[in-house]
Amino acid sequence: MARLLCEVRLALIANVPRMQHRPNWATGIALLAIHLVALLAFLPAFFSWSGVAVAVIICNLTGGLGITLCYHRCLTHRALRMVPPLEYLTAIIGTLAFQGAPIEWVSTHRLHHAHSDRRRDPHSIRPGFTWAHVQWLFRTNPNIPTVEQQKRYTPDLWNDPFYRALSVLSIPLQVALAVALFLMGGWSWVIWGIFARLAFTYNATWLVNSAAHLIGYRTYRTPDRSVNSWWVALITWGEGWHNNHHAFPFSARHGLRWFEVDCTWWAIKLMAALKLVDKVRVPTIEMRDRLAKAERDVQRRYFRRITME
Repeated sequence: MARLLCEVRLALIANVPRMQHRPNWATGIALLAIHLVALLAFLPAFFSWSGVAVAVIICNLTGGLGITLCYHRCLTHRALRMVPPLEYLTAIIGTLAFQGAPIEWVSTHRLHHAHSDRRRDPHSIRPGFTWAHVQWLFRTNPNIPTVEQQKRYTPDLWNDPFYRALSVLSIPLQVALAVALFLMGGWSWVIWGIFARLAFTYNATWLVNSAAHLIGYRTYRTPDRSVNSWWVALITWGEGWHNNHHAFPFSARHGLRWFEVDCTWWAIKLMAALKLVDKVRVPTIEMRDRLAKAERDVQRRYFRRITME
């Protein structure tokens, strides 16, 4: 019996890579369903201005505070430190964005930075816009972090029981929010506050992976295809200044020039004034000048080559 159990265990382990390389149709169907239900928000039976207001409020909380501030700048890059109650609260809010629990989201993003636009990048722009935007989530993708990779890339979160608990609470928390919205505002609030809101925040986040690696300008030299995109920045609370971010991943500030609007940076400065965050990191002027000069040199060589041809 012991030998049989051992053989079964070895067989399951051997099949993990094969399972990892299969399409995730459950995720694809769920994403399609969310977007289709979101369209109901514009039908007279479900449209209401109170529903729109609820969607806007929850969108800014989950996408702005939850994903952009907590998941990305705080947990992934440790660009700042929050007081523990605020960090845990914003992590719960981020979980309601329904983009995965913190451990899953952070490990995927750290893997992206480790191999940005190269072979092991989970959502490289090289296979095309649609792959980087959404297909990487449900098509065959060997670069989605396994549980073992999640442990390796997020030891700081994995060793915290709170974040391990959030890994199994994502769906219950979303259901609880839907029930609360239904009790307060009926189906209109559910359609707008859950489905329409998720459809918008999904695509806003995905545009950072796709458009912000394709359409825009480059200020700093980086080994990937990241660019700064003003319109992506406007709908992602400052995340569209993506070339700036890939040049200085540790920076709590993404909009580094006076005209690069970064709402999340404004929130961080307010929280710092209120003593809610500290250890806020930004690049020095010398760092910025060095990479900017390197990028200008690359552009000069490129245009010189094009002119000669």
